[in-house]
Amino acid sequence: MRHWLQRRAVARSAIVALMIGLMLLAGLAFVSARSAAQASASVAARQQVSQQWNEIYLKINIEYELLVDFLDQQSAQGRSVLTGSIGSAEENLRWLNAHGGPDDSAQARSLQNTYGGYSYTLRNLVDATRGDDAELVRQQARQAALSAAALRKQASNNIARNNLEIGDRLREAQRESDRIKLAVGVISVADLALVVFCSVVLLVYQRSTERQAAESRYRASHDALTGVANRDLLTEGIEKAIARTVPGGSGVGLLLIDLNRFKEVNDTLGHHAGDLLLQEVARRLTGASRGTDVVARLGGDEFAVLLSAVDSADEVMEIGRRMLAGLCGPAELEGLTLDISGSIGVAYYPEPSTGAAELLQHADVAMYAAKRGHNGISMYDPEADSNSFEQLTLLGELRRAIENGELELHYQPKVRVGTRALCGAEALVRWRHPARGLLGPHLFIPTAEQSDLMRPLTEAVLEAALAQHQRWRHEGLLTPVSVNVGASNLLDPGFPARVAALMDRYGTAAGQLTIEITESALVDDPVRATAALRDMRDRGVLLSIDDFGTGYSSMSYLQVMPLDELKIDRQFTTEILSTPRGRPIVTAMVELAHALGLQVVVEGVEDERTHRALGEMGCEIGQGYLFCRPLPPDEFAAWAAEWSHRAAPALS
Repeated sequence: MRHWLQRRAVARSAIVALMIGLMLLAGLAFVSARSAAQASASVAARQQVSQQWNEIYLKINIEYELLVDFLDQQSAQGRSVLTGSIGSAEENLRWLNAHGGPDDSAQARSLQNTYGGYSYTLRNLVDATRGDDAELVRQQARQAALSAAALRKQASNNIARNNLEIGDRLREAQRESDRIKLAVGVISVADLALVVFCSVVLLVYQRSTERQAAESRYRASHDALTGVANRDLLTEGIEKAIARTVPGGSGVGLLLIDLNRFKEVNDTLGHHAGDLLLQEVARRLTGASRGTDVVARLGGDEFAVLLSAVDSADEVMEIGRRMLAGLCGPAELEGLTLDISGSIGVAYYPEPSTGAAELLQHADVAMYAAKRGHNGISMYDPEADSNSFEQLTLLGELRRAIENGELELHYQPKVRVGTRALCGAEALVRWRHPARGLLGPHLFIPTAEQSDLMRPLTEAVLEAALAQHQRWRHEGLLTPVSVNVGASNLLDPGFPARVAALMDRYGTAAGQLTIEITESALVDDPVRATAALRDMRDRGVLLSIDDFGTGYSSMSYLQVMPLDELKIDRQFTTEILSTPRGRPIVTAMVELAHALGLQVVVEGVEDERTHRALGEMGCEIGQGYLFCRPLPPDEFAAWAAEWSHRAAPALS
């Protein structure tokens, strides 16, 4: 029933019906008023006509009575009064003839003739009384009496007729009024029912609107999947909790929780299993929280718990440990047993956090410290916070540097072991800082990797390298270029297409661009990384694993990924001659690469002994200060021209 009442068609129909009912009432009121006015006008007109007939009857009667009095007394005064009254009804008859209805006009004309004869008789009678003929007086008196009786009767009939017509008109008006009253009563009852119905519909709509508004407010402030608060509600709660604190009183704590291995659950079991896991985490955190705490999901697998009215950072840590204990443990999700664990970052207001934004930032820093330390929970430590003011300032400056083209590329040659022939150039980024001068990558790349700048920075470097490669080709220098690519770029599904677009723009042929990736890119998301690598390989891009041996990549990744090159990190190169195990380790890496069909590039070649040792181990390419340090583009071109002349005898 409620759903039926909530239909728009029902509400619209009720409103239309009510409007029609009100219009009918208004129409009936108009008809009733018009009918009453017409009836009143008609009755007034009939009454006016009847009044004329009454006056005629009265005047005829007066004339006759004056005649009788005169005949009895034969006085001069009586004669004078009688003579003055003769014809007194003429004016009324003329009015009826002019203003009466058809019947009254006809009756007035008929009566006018009779009345004229009656008046003539009266005048003759008055004259006859002056003579001695008594018989003539009696005859004319008898004729006058008969005429007066006939006139009174005719006037009386007309009076009666008009009174009957007035009565009929009044009765018809009453019947019409009764019909209108009945219609008004019926429509009023219907309108009253419609008013009640519309009130019910409006009430239902109001409650529905209020309920929808409450649901909208709830959806706007709560996470749709888990039902806990969202980031907006958490931020609002933090600000309110901080506003309620007083100096010397209790403070505010914040726990930031990140789940361990959640991505593996999503990738392996699907998003449905991931959703079930998030819902279970929300239930556990809610169950372990206090009644005044606010549990929120910030996005992905990141949750937060706002703790108001806590006395110290130690109390926040104690609550955090209880929350972690309540969170961790196995969970049954639709027949699957999953182990839930996470890392918690803890921050406290008013010290060291001084506001809502800092509280969130500090909890985030502490959470990442907990993940790195694998200790489950960590309190924010200002001394260990790398997100210092200087770092944040550097991040803003780096963003402007990318937009304003302040980045520069230096190139380090890649040389064939043995022949020393130039076979490539690795692009290494530098930052021409307006105040600090030329900065090496170690001063800003780690900051970019922890932000959203790594993708635009990588693409800026890639475009600059391909543009320089085009200029070198036009100058006659034909050498492939290598560019380092961060892990975040491989997780961007649009990255391979943008690489291909840049190659088309600068006319880069297949095999002339090598993308170097770190092992961490393979470990973070091997499925998406493999898809991106295959896409770029299909577009003619060569692929290399950079700094091999320093990460934790599985051998299975090397078997399935479309790689062309393996680069051995410099820390292994320096140990080839300096430690007993240095040479066997590098030899094993070289044999592994050759077994997988990959050529080997060795970084950090600093002297001839190391160069000869690499040749003996079968390494194809060397890179290091023995050949050349990284150079700006123009200096690299000059070095390449000179190097080609020096390497020519070895090639011959």
